[in-house]
Amino acid sequence: MIDMTGKTVLITGASRGIGEAAAHIFSGAGANVVLLARGAQQIEAIAAEIGEKALAVPCDVADWNSIKAAVDAAVARFGGVDVLINNAGVIEPIASLMDSDPTEWGRVIDINTKGVYYGLRAVMPLMAAKGGSILTISSGAAHNALEGWSHYCTSKAAVHMLTKCAHKEAAGRGIRAMGLSPGTVATKMQREIKSSGVNPVAALDWSEHIPPEWVARALLWMCTPDADEFLGEEISLRDEGIRERAQVRG
Repeated sequence: MIDMTGKTVLITGASRGIGEAAAHIFSGAGANVVLLARGAQQIEAIAAEIGEKALAVPCDVADWNSIKAAVDAAVARFGGVDVLINNAGVIEPIASLMDSDPTEWGRVIDINTKGVYYGLRAVMPLMAAKGGSILTISSGAAHNALEGWSHYCTSKAAVHMLTKCAHKEAAGRGIRAMGLSPGTVATKMQREIKSSGVNPVAALDWSEHIPPEWVARALLWMCTPDADEFLGEEISLRDEGIRERAQVRG
């Protein structure tokens, strides 16, 4: 069993899917969890289920001031942040480049890329004093172009490089930065992809998607020294060896 007692984990996009699963998995391991999302009602309900070790903070990750205030709230309640899980991300609207809406395309970059940067910027000065882990949800889309996903692929490629930069700049100060590419996960995003009918991912059968709890358990394992060989890199949850080490079954 991995013991996270006394640690505080801040999770973006915590209102559903991977974020919600991570909140339960980490709190079950003894951690304090700080749940960030725009949907205040959803994260408050999840925090109520977990109890006094959970704090719900309504937050728009695309807004620096909102992220900074959320981190300040975590520090005020629990004394610091030991783990940041950059999970918030969107893929809608799916559209070809020539048909894309410039404002909506930019909004995806604001959430998926700038939101990760804001999280890094807010927690790294805190972690520089005593160490910590920054775990970012990546994607195969960071390395492979897909039709209709120019905004998503671009944002995830940028996030992959942000992880490398964070490692290069801060590994010497005890900050462990890594990415996790989970493959396709049974979440609302996959339903949006399915309904778009665009590119081969939309054609996948629902049974091919892994449950979000698998991703959450992998994130928990990434907080342990057993994952240190991947610092600054991206871990693929499609790898059966990684699933075995992270005790992800199925």
